[in-house]
Amino acid sequence: MLQDTSKTTEEREGCPFCSGKHKERSDAEYKDLMNRLKRIEGQVRGVEGMLENNAYCIDILTQVSAVTSALNSFNKVLLSNHIKTCVAENIRAGNDEVIDELTASLQKLMK
Repeated sequence: MLQDTSKTTEEREGCPFCSGKHKERSDAEYKDLMNRLKRIEGQVRGVEGMLENNAYCIDILTQVSAVTSALNSFNKVLLSNHIKTCVAENIRAGNDEVIDELTASLQKLMK
């Protein structure tokens, strides 16, 4: 469930880009998202290694494309979960402002 917290700036310093809202995720959702991020992290390290080893530009670009695809896949899963939980719960509670937030987020994602 989405919660608007009133943390101090000092408490939020661990996440300078966070809005202050929080969501409790199921263990399954958390594990899936973390596994995806760990694989992406490994892919990025692989790209770094390719660069360090003077790999051919096209080979590096191909791997960067794979990283981009993996990040897009992560975004799709996260967005789907967000719509099914946070957005739906807020609309049911009468908070239609969440629709504007979702629209703004989609516009940023589609740049």
